[in-house]
Amino acid sequence: MTKERKIMIVAGEASGDSHAAKLVKELQSAEPATRFEFFGAAGPKMRDAGVDPVVVSDGLSIVGLAEIARAMPVFLRAMRSLKQAAAARRPDAAILVDFPDFNLKLAKSLKKSGIKVIYYISPQLWAWRKYRIATIRKYIDLMITILPFEAEWYAKRGVTHVEYVGNPLAKEVHAERSRTEFCRDHDLVPSRPLIALLPGSRHKEIVRILPVMLLSAIEISGTLADAQFVVAIASHRHRADVEDLIARLPNAGDLLANLRIVESETYDALQASDAAAVTSGTATLETGILGTPMAIVYKTSAINYALLEPLISVEHFGLINLIAGERVAKELIQKAFTEKSLASELIRILDPVTNAEVRSKLIEAANKLGKGGASKRAAAAILKSIDSKEITV
Repeated sequence: MTKERKIMIVAGEASGDSHAAKLVKELQSAEPATRFEFFGAAGPKMRDAGVDPVVVSDGLSIVGLAEIARAMPVFLRAMRSLKQAAAARRPDAAILVDFPDFNLKLAKSLKKSGIKVIYYISPQLWAWRKYRIATIRKYIDLMITILPFEAEWYAKRGVTHVEYVGNPLAKEVHAERSRTEFCRDHDLVPSRPLIALLPGSRHKEIVRILPVMLLSAIEISGTLADAQFVVAIASHRHRADVEDLIARLPNAGDLLANLRIVESETYDALQASDAAAVTSGTATLETGILGTPMAIVYKTSAINYALLEPLISVEHFGLINLIAGERVAKELIQKAFTEKSLASELIRILDPVTNAEVRSKLIEAANKLGKGGASKRAAAAILKSIDSKEITV
């Protein structure tokens, strides 16, 4: 008789969708004779991996408290659909992937209905909103962490149902092409400086952050006439936003000849680049793993920042800096993020001596993320937890 497992899995952002899709494949690989039924909130990669999308999560990724408030009807409909699906299909476990504003609320409901709740990729409680630890203590049966200091952080606060599996990006982030090949494919000159611009994966990030990056590129071009730039976006759906912002640039004629837009080629673009401007988030880890010196940037609305700043209790914004334990990459956040400050920092890290020093520190930090296989270890921990009779109360 074929063994069957029914698993609900919920992700709401592009990075979570990617991590969840890898996890689904590792769960299937761990038990090839088992018939798995996956359902939940799924992005494109999860759907490709065979997750039944009770909720299509492509539009759920929103930045800022004010934007979340405006989109509340969408979130409430998604929450209701997932609760109904869980009640009707009774999964062996629910795996909630990152996306804490949504998933921690869902966890409470699922746990109260008697469903085992496993959380993959811990909310960054060590950075802000530490009060959420009470929710995790009460409603999460297993917390799977991907940053090396998180398990100890939880243990010191009395949360023991935590397992560190390493980072799923470790040993998985790599370029497919050399600098020479990338430049050839995009009509760039390998011997000239190349700077990557990563404006984020959300619409609001792109429209707030990319204009400053582009103005910075114009500023740099005034000092380094041979500088080249590549705007790396995750998918085709943001290309129109990028092209519209470029079209609005003042005095952009000279820049356009030296600027390219690439889709789904971020790792190749970063590997080929001498330096990068990177929006704070998972991309700073990816850039660090590839060893590309960067400036970490972020800007949200004034009201969002005013609401969020008092909740932040961490020394560094950038994940790669947190892993390194020092400010390897300069952070330009909110008012500190201007075209002049970014241009100045990118020119600084283009200096060959500085560039080599930063690359060395980034590689040292990236080595702390583990030796690969995080998704496989996470799958093993999840299957063990599902088969265990232990439950958090």
